[in-house]
This record gives sequence, C-alpha cells and structure tokens, in this order.
Amino acid sequence: MSTTADLPELASQLAAADPRTSRIVTGFDGFIDEMITLVGERKSLDCYEAVADIATFGRLIAAAAGHSSLREIVVNAVHPGGCAVNLADGLASLGVRVDCFATLGEPSHPAFREIADGCASCHSWGREPGRTLAFEFDDGKLMFSAVKQLADFTPEAVVGLLADGVFAAACGAAQVIALTDWTLYPHMTAVWQLLQRQVFSGLSQRPHFFIDLVDPSSRSGADIRAMAGVLRDFESCGPLTLGLNGNEANILSRLHAMPPPPAATPEETLRQAAALREVLGISRVVIHHISFAVSASAVGGCCQPGPFCPHPRKSTGAGDRFNAGFTLGLALGLADPDCLALGCAAAGFFVRNARSATHPELVAFLHRWADGAPDATE
Repeated sequence: MSTTADLPELASQLAAADPRTSRIVTGFDGFIDEMITLVGERKSLDCYEAVADIATFGRLIAAAAGHSSLREIVVNAVHPGGCAVNLADGLASLGVRVDCFATLGEPSHPAFREIADGCASCHSWGREPGRTLAFEFDDGKLMFSAVKQLADFTPEAVVGLLADGVFAAACGAAQVIALTDWTLYPHMTAVWQLLQRQVFSGLSQRPHFFIDLVDPSSRSGADIRAMAGVLRDFESCGPLTLGLNGNEANILSRLHAMPPPPAATPEETLRQAAALREVLGISRVVIHHISFAVSASAVGGCCQPGPFCPHPRKSTGAGDRFNAGFTLGLALGLADPDCLALGCAAAGFFVRNARSATHPELVAFLHRWADGAPDATE
C-alpha cells in the first residue's frame, strides 16, 4: 500500500492554488431533504432523548412487528439536497466554477436559490425535484426517498434539454464532469449512453468523469449489471473515477462474483477497489468508509485514514462533500493520495460544521488535521 498524503504539503499546495480556475459540471439529481431525528424518550416539551444509532432503531422496528407502533420524529430542517446539488454546493463554496444541471423543479424550488446563486450557472432539468426523509443517527443515516417523478428523466426528455447547447458548452469548458445518483433514475443508463454519443464523444478535451451511483440496493441485479457494462464506455471520452461507499462496493463485488472483503479494513478495501477497477475496465475506483478511504488506479493504490468525527453535527451530504474535495483534486491535477486526502478533509469539515468549507477553511482544516487536532477551533 502506498503512503498517505503529506498533509502539510497538501495544505500549502491548496493555499497556493486558485480554485476559480477550475470548472466542474454536476448532474443530475435535485431533492428536497427533510432532516429528521427520531425521539427515543421525551423528557419535557423542550427536551427529549434521541435514538442514538441505527441498531437501536432496528430493534424498535423489530419489536413492533405484529403490533401497532408510533414513534415521534423531529424535523430539524428542510434543505436543498440531491448529490448533484450537494456536490455543486461543496465545490462552489471552495471557489470552483460549477455548472449544475439537476431536477430542481419548474419553476425551480425556492430551497435551491442560495446554492444556485453560488454556481457559475444552474439549470433545472426536471419538472419536480425528488423528496427525501433523512433520519440521522450517530453512526450513519437512513434515507427514504419519493422518486416517482424522476421517471420523467428519459433520453427523449434529455434530447430536448440538450437542444440549446448549454450543457455541451459547459462540458467543453470543464476539467471534471460529475454524474450522480444513477439509482433513483430508472432511465439513467440510457441517458448516459445518449450523452456519450451526443455530447461527450465530441469534446475537444478529455475531461475527468466522476460517477457516484448512490446505494443501488433497490435496483435489480440485471439493471446494475447493465449499468456497470456502460461505465467503460466513458473511457473513450476521458478517464472515469467511480466513487463508492462500502455498501455500494460490496453490492458491485457480489454481482461480479467477487466476495466482499472479510473485514472492512483499509488493506482489504484497497484490494476490493483494485479488483473492481479491473473487472469494470475503468481508470479508478474510490471507496470511502466513515474512518478511511482508498483509491485504486493504474498508477497503484493508496489509503487515507480520515479525520474521524464520533459525533457529527450533520452526516447527510458528507459523501457529497468528500466527492467535492476529490473532484477538486482531479481538476487541479493532484496525485491520487492528495485527491483522497482532500476528499476526507472536505467531508471532515462538513460533519463538524454542518456546512461546506470555503477554500481558506479547508486549508486551515488540513493544517489542524496534520497537527492531530482536527476538532480544534481557530
């Protein structure tokens, strides 16, 4: 396994870089997210004990089998969401010029206004956004999404959206094109193939492509295999990085007759990433867990222990901020270990502060992390 990033050197590199020279396209999911805490026991009108972890929630659900049950929830906030939107927010906060194309509604839902204002351009590619109920716990999150309206995102609809040439022009100026949330869009494999033929194959440059599938557990094995077979076709247009969390990586491994790692250690996960990269025929596979991330590419493999946060202020969207840091590294031409560390730092800042980092804040966070004190304040 290769060495991890030199964090002080990376902080210096990032401080000297100008993210405004980077251009990244994101698409295509937009959601309205309701951030929810599950009440375990209410002490008073203003005080309650939250259900702390997913395992406890699971036991509560199991105990209710065969009975009626009622649990109180607290809706803490209503946020703009969707991986493409969150990724755009993370990048724009860092100063990157972002062109976001997503299902924001017609007209665009007001919740997206602030993020849209931070982007170089923001375009609604859908009549109605998705809706997600995000239950947050100390050890992760459970998201329940209403997505029937996303079935309108078809190749035929996208042909009409491409007619003005705006998307193609944005892609022609981009160092990175990030495509997210294959899972909740039933026609996304066909849309990718359309874009490969009509847009990506005609680009004068070879941008990086970055794909985040989102948990495909709800899709059939046949659908996932068909999608996986299309991934290698991006390579003729530019190198592809597939970003996965541990669960997503295990699903792809099983569907390709490769047993998941016996333990989620950095060493085993890196071997898994390398095997997936080989079988999928793509340039890079990145797998991130809560406490570390790995990257396997043609130049080798690397692992980055993360700045673990045991009590995150917000976990929903952390993976998207990891992607923001990683894709910024790609746009800046950084080496794989540095891209990985930028992703971990961007996610680490987000879970501690419940918002995306700015460029100076991410530099400062890298310095604190290097000093062994990521939770310290300036």
